Amino acid sequence: MDASIHPLDTAVHPLSTQTSNRMGILPFMTTVDPTARPGHDQHTADVHTARSALLDPAMAHVVDMVLRVDGDVYEAASATGHIRFIARNSGTDWAVEVLEVVGSDPLANQDPSHGTPLVAERANPYPDRTNNAYPFAFDQIVQLFDSPAAPDLVAIHTAGHNWEDQGGHRGEHGSIGIVQARAPFVIAGAGVRNVGMLARSARLVDIAPTVLALMGAEPGIGVARNGSLRGDAYLTRQDGDVISEVIDPMGTPPRHVVGLLLDGTNANVLYDMVATGQAPNIARLMDMGTTLAHGAMSSLPTVTLANHTSILTGCYPGHHGILHNAWWDRAAGQQVITNSPAHWMTSMQHLTPGVESLYGAVKRHFRESVAVSINEPCDHLADYSIFELMRRGESIPSAPRADELPDATERFVRPVKDYEVASRIDHTAVDQFCGIWSGHYRGTQWPIPQFSWVNFTLTDAAFHEGGPYSDIAAASVHDTDARVGRILAAVEAAGVFDQTAFFLTADHGMEESNPGCTGNWAEALDDSGVSYRDEGYSFIYVNP
Repeated sequence: MDASIHPLDTAVHPLSTQTSNRMGILPFMTTVDPTARPGHDQHTADVHTARSALLDPAMAHVVDMVLRVDGDVYEAASATGHIRFIARNSGTDWAVEVLEVVGSDPLANQDPSHGTPLVAERANPYPDRTNNAYPFAFDQIVQLFDSPAAPDLVAIHTAGHNWEDQGGHRGEHGSIGIVQARAPFVIAGAGVRNVGMLARSARLVDIAPTVLALMGAEPGIGVARNGSLRGDAYLTRQDGDVISEVIDPMGTPPRHVVGLLLDGTNANVLYDMVATGQAPNIARLMDMGTTLAHGAMSSLPTVTLANHTSILTGCYPGHHGILHNAWWDRAAGQQVITNSPAHWMTSMQHLTPGVESLYGAVKRHFRESVAVSINEPCDHLADYSIFELMRRGESIPSAPRADELPDATERFVRPVKDYEVASRIDHTAVDQFCGIWSGHYRGTQWPIPQFSWVNFTLTDAAFHEGGPYSDIAAASVHDTDARVGRILAAVEAAGVFDQTAFFLTADHGMEESNPGCTGNWAEALDDSGVSYRDEGYSFIYVNP
């Protein structure tokens, strides 16, 4: 996980209202007229000043594009051109109408197959926007600005940008560029079609409804992407759609589902390691199910907790309320931080009312079922969660020292602190899973859970440290694969392997940054004379 944010000692209360900037308003939510703010004309002028500073050609090596909304008009602009569009309500979705394109269109390529397989990705390092792709870009922009906490401007960094001067890493993410947005997606086991590698893509918000459909849940009424009601919803609010191609219509629904998240894993790298025999347990899953060759796309911003929550709610960040690792709450006049060790325990207080977690949906659809959340901050309504233990003041599981850890590459677990810490965390994840699945854990008798979720953190730490193509990244996949093997063994020991489905994904991709492409846009914004906050390094709030 990304834990480089320094928390503030402030108490932030969850938001209970939401704004729509589109043609049509979300039901049961309050709209805010931005023109009613005092000093609106000056604010608008200052936003334009900040936009111009970010789009200065001298910043083009750092700033890929800048996103904003003005009334109902959305804009993606680069130093060489812009596109403006509106998104009208059309049934339960958005119908995008392009108003103008001036110069080069920053969103011209939205092909989700771009840069696959790994050889194609590596042949185009540090792609500029003419060689990059931005899948589902219109949806990405619209959903974010639906939030009342959305910034005035979103600065999207270039593919090769390295945040070295701000504590960055060799591997980076956060952009909506294809490599940083693409996560792997593998689904296998009971009720799943076994078709191997499928030449298509999906979105992370599609996972939760797909899992519920696979389990045999009955769809009903829920809130759709555009705020209208849809009759095919598996969650009370559902932006995603069922990936029907992966479900066997003649199969028996699984009695149990196990979800595995390999945080920060580059999809092409993972698939290549499986193909070359370096991840045999993940290969086993891929051999018994379906893998999306083009991956599952994370949502803007392509960062950790925003997309953990998207996977586990079926909603975009602009709708589920976990907007970024950090953002600015205008109503409270405070910074909100969710993705840090100090805040993971309470991060779900910012979940938008009415948004349902996958744990809660499983328990609603299947009465008397048990849902467990292993090492996951997004744990709303789970029957077991390590963060719930912390909220209750109970002791939490401890891990062995580095030199006692099984399944840990000695070359990295000893000298690299982040590798050691993440390895110990992931070791406790396996112990928690195996304990609960054995039927007895922490003095409690457990039935076999209907839904289990396991968050592995080592891959994110290693892919950040060395970049996606490094030895340390490969070692993290190897170690995590061994832990996945222990998860599979626990399911087999419970005697229900043939009745269990598995899925594996990540919260975002990871891209090799260019060590020579450093710097940031702070100096340009400072020189503009505009007062601003840059939250999470991309959310620009003007005159906050």
